[in-house]
Amino acid sequence: MKPCDLIKALPVMSDEILINVTPPETRIAIVENGVLQEVLIERTRKRGLVGNVYKGRVCRVLPGMQAAFVDIGLERAAFLHVSDVNASDRARAVHDQIELAFREGQDVVVQVIKDPIGAKGARLTTDISIPSVYQVFMPYCKVSGVSQRIECESERVRLRGVVETFLREHNTGGFICRTAAEGVEDAALRADMLFLHKMWNSTAQRIKTARVKTLLHEDLPLAMRVLRDLQRSRVEKIRVDSRETHARLHKFAKEFVPESLSLIEHYAGERPLFELYGVEDEIKRALERKVVLKSGGYLIFDQTEAMTTVDVNTGAFVGGRNLEETIFKTNLEAAQAIARQLRLRNLGGIIIIDFIDMRDAEHKQSVLHALERGLEKDHAKSAISAVSSLGLVEMTRKRTRESLEHILCEPCPSCGGRGVLKTAETVCLEIFREIIREVRQYNVQELLVLASNEVVERLLDEEADMLSELEAFLGVSVKFRVETQYTQEQYDVVLI
Repeated sequence: MKPCDLIKALPVMSDEILINVTPPETRIAIVENGVLQEVLIERTRKRGLVGNVYKGRVCRVLPGMQAAFVDIGLERAAFLHVSDVNASDRARAVHDQIELAFREGQDVVVQVIKDPIGAKGARLTTDISIPSVYQVFMPYCKVSGVSQRIECESERVRLRGVVETFLREHNTGGFICRTAAEGVEDAALRADMLFLHKMWNSTAQRIKTARVKTLLHEDLPLAMRVLRDLQRSRVEKIRVDSRETHARLHKFAKEFVPESLSLIEHYAGERPLFELYGVEDEIKRALERKVVLKSGGYLIFDQTEAMTTVDVNTGAFVGGRNLEETIFKTNLEAAQAIARQLRLRNLGGIIIIDFIDMRDAEHKQSVLHALERGLEKDHAKSAISAVSSLGLVEMTRKRTRESLEHILCEPCPSCGGRGVLKTAETVCLEIFREIIREVRQYNVQELLVLASNEVVERLLDEEADMLSELEAFLGVSVKFRVETQYTQEQYDVVLI
C-alpha cells in the first residue's frame, strides 16, 4: 500500500453542515462529531465583500505607509499595501516604494481580501485569485503550485503535470491545485481550469470598458461557497431547511461538484434545524465573556479593537494530586476549548492567552502542542509564540470578516462599549459638583436636576443629608425629575 493510500485509509472525523435560510439572512453551522465548531452568517443587506473584484481608482498614495487608498465605491476608501500588489506592480515599486507603482487618479483592478471592520476600510490586493472547486486561478501570475495539504508526492507530480499541460495549451495565468483536487480525474481538472479561464476572459473584456467603482466579479453566495470549499472526505451530510436553496445547491453540485450530490438533504421537520442540533444555545453562549470548562475551570474572553485576551482560571477544579497537576490539567482542557472558541467566535488579529502559571517546562510544551493541534482544523491561518517570561502565549489568527460578536451585537448604548457604568453614587457626586459650578457662574436661586430613576432615588435617600447641606451652603433650592430614557450616567442640571 502506498503512503498516500494509507493516509486516505485512516479514519477521519465526520462533519455535518447545517444551512438555515430566511429571506434576511443565511446561517451555516459546521458540526464535527456532534459539537458545533463554526458559524457563518451572511445577511442579505450586508453581504461580505471578500473575493469581489472591482475596477477602482487610486485616490491617495502614502509613501510613509507604503500604501495607497483606492475608491471602489464603498463608504470608505479601501486600503492597498505594497505587500499586497502583484509581481508586475511590485517590479515598478523599486525597494517597495509604492509611489513608483501607483499615482493618484490611476485606475486599478483590485480584489477585496478583508472586509471593512470597525472604522477600518476594506483591504485590497492587485494579486487577483479566483477559486473554483479544484483550482485557484491567478490571472496575473505565471507561477503554479499544489496545496501543501496534499502530501502524497506521486499525486503532487500528477497534478503539476495536468496544470502545466493546460498552461502550455492556453498560455494563461497560474493555477494552484486545491486540497479537493486530490484523486480527481484529469478530465475533471481540465474542465475546472477551462471554466476559470473562460470566466476570466469575459471579466478581462469588461475591465476595458467598465467605469470606475464597477463590480467586475462577485463571489458566490454563502451556501454555494461552503459547498465549493468544503473538504468532502470529512462531510457526512449537508442539511438545508429551505426548499429553494436546496434546489439551487442541488443544481450547483450537479454541475460542479457531482460527488457531493448524495450529501445534500432537504430538512422539512417542524422543529427548527438549529434548535434540533442545539446550535441556537451554542451561539448564545459564544456571545458571553465566560466559558465554563467541564472540569470546573473557566475562560474569560475580552475582545477589544487592538486585541483579544483570554484568561484561564481553575475555578472550582481541585481534582489533581497536587497544585501543579491541577494547573496542568486545567490548561490542557483550556487549550482545546480556546481553539474551538476562536473558530466559533471568529476572533482574529492579535490574541493573548494568559494560561495559569506552570513551572514544568514539559507541561508548558504539552499545552502549546494541545493548542496547535486544536487549531489544525481551523481554516484561518494562525501563528503561535512560545510561553513568555510572564506566562503569556501570544498568537495571531488571520481575520478576513467581522467576528460573531460584531455581526450579531452592537456597543451598549449605556456604557458605549466599555462594559461598565459609573455607579449611582459617582453620578450623584458629579451632579453636586455641577450644581456648585452652575450657582457660582449664574447666581441662580433654583435648579432642576434631570436624571435616571436610580440616581434620583439615591439623591433623595442616601445622599439626602449631603444635599440639604449643599442647598443651605449655596442658598439654592434643588428639584428633581426622573427621565426614563436617561441611562444611569446621563443627567442635566437646568436653570429655573
